[in-house]
Amino acid sequence: MKALFYSILDYVKNPRLKQLKHTTVQQKLSIVFACIPICIGLGLSFGLLISIMEVLGVYNSDSHAINKLMEEESPVYILLTAVILAPIIEEFIFRGPLTLFSKKYFKLGFYVLAIVFGYVHLFNFEITTKILVLSPLFVAPQIIIGLVFGYVRVRLGLVYSILLHGCYNGVLMIPAVLFMEQALK
Repeated sequence: MKALFYSILDYVKNPRLKQLKHTTVQQKLSIVFACIPICIGLGLSFGLLISIMEVLGVYNSDSHAINKLMEEESPVYILLTAVILAPIIEEFIFRGPLTLFSKKYFKLGFYVLAIVFGYVHLFNFEITTKILVLSPLFVAPQIIIGLVFGYVRVRLGLVYSILLHGCYNGVLMIPAVLFMEQALK
């Protein structure tokens, strides 16, 4: 996993439009599943920034869209949306076009799509002046994870970035939904 992490880091420093060749489906799946703990670690590390801002009183998570979704929708709806529908739609929009960029513009496209992916998630927050000013911190986890999804998309293919995205969301959402269900009983 350490080698994969450094491979992703090197790729993110200098992204290039180069798919892994002669890689079996089993090898690709192995890479995707090895990326899950990397994504969780990166997402949680950068997510600590948001927790610190909440402790400091800059942000209140009660207004976050996920909390509202948990209150208003069924667990099945939440999981279908977060684990299946959102990854498919977001990967088609934000990672699908990556292979359409020419070599000359690929690096720019790679970074721009990751940043836009992160900033789309700003709408999960109640938009205030504070949120807008601190937005780079609030969307940092999604930008970083978007870079990893981009790596997987280019190196392995779109199906694998969808799978990684769905697994990542599942690892985060399934415990949250189970906790919510227990809290309501």
